[in-house]
Amino acid sequence: AYMSPLYVPPPECLLKSFTVPRRYLFGPGPSNVPPRILTAGSQPMLGHLHAETIEIMDHIKSGIQYAFQTQNRMTLAVSGPGHAAMECAIFNSVECGDSVLIAVNGIWGERAAEIAERIGAKVNKIVTSAGSYFRNDEIEQALSKYKPVLFFLTHGESSTGVVHPIDGIGELCHRYNCLFLVDSVAALGGSPIYMDKQDIDIMYTGSQKVLNVPPGTAPISFSERACCRIFSRKTKPVSYFLDLSWLANYWGCDRKSARAYHHTGPVTALYSLREGLAILAETGLENSWKRHKDVAAYFHEGLERIGLKPFVEDKKARLPTVTTIVAPPGYDWREITGYIMKNHNIEISGGLGPSVGMVLRVGLMGCNSNKPYVDMILEALTDALKHCHKSKV
Repeated sequence: AYMSPLYVPPPECLLKSFTVPRRYLFGPGPSNVPPRILTAGSQPMLGHLHAETIEIMDHIKSGIQYAFQTQNRMTLAVSGPGHAAMECAIFNSVECGDSVLIAVNGIWGERAAEIAERIGAKVNKIVTSAGSYFRNDEIEQALSKYKPVLFFLTHGESSTGVVHPIDGIGELCHRYNCLFLVDSVAALGGSPIYMDKQDIDIMYTGSQKVLNVPPGTAPISFSERACCRIFSRKTKPVSYFLDLSWLANYWGCDRKSARAYHHTGPVTALYSLREGLAILAETGLENSWKRHKDVAAYFHEGLERIGLKPFVEDKKARLPTVTTIVAPPGYDWREITGYIMKNHNIEISGGLGPSVGMVLRVGLMGCNSNKPYVDMILEALTDALKHCHKSKV
């Protein structure tokens, strides 16, 4: 057979090796991955339905149940980042034409609203300014007005640095026959949450925050109430890949004896996720919550000392995992983050969505949540304020 000559040559860039730099990741995620988790992820490949892989998946399920404080049978990890879990939650629980209520106090509510709109839901929003949160009476008013099938709330709003109070909201949702969906990507493991006790129907998180696992797997759990709603839908979920009836079987949550092939899960990423959950179990949830809270408080005191101000005024509402700092007046925030990256090998970031230009964001998650790192960040910020260009305000 005639072979035509290759007109795309082997790329030069791939014929040289590439060295990844070591860097302190103190942005809103991903966080640094400790050696133990890197080692776990470099173990030999297994088939995605081999007995050992299924055993690892079962360990992961137990680890998620512990981290979420739930006994839900429908507990698994989605093959994808936090956004995949957000879509899994919304695609399965909402049908075209359903009314949903989204609490928007930062970018994650905006994203959830966009996803629900794309599948034809009637999206209603309650909106508050960056840095604040909703009172339960405001939520109840909206539930009564819009009669939604689902209420979405962000537990840890990483764009604004707010941790949202959860108590009493699940109860309200159930009074109005509505499912309660919580995004705990940025807060889980760093701030207390109790899925069962707080009447949460669907909750998810990401792997790359407090768990210190590379991005790409997303723990999620569904209550009995959520499953009843989902499995009595009139139409199939819009996504085949994220269809809960398939995922339930793949993760052995549906009581069927055999697991059918749905997709090839990210096998080695599951090793890493298991290890991250193992470290959380060894540390103890309450110890992890306390450490994140103490380290964040130590950081906030240090910020005031060097003349910077936490963006969230209400101390109780400050997210312990991601701190937002009022962008220092007279400076270009991009120059500050660039200077710190170049001179200190530290990543911190600017705002996102509603907080763009208003804040700097510093993440202290999992193994990165410790006082020596806080001292290092304060030193870097002090240095940047001294050397970056300041205009006369």
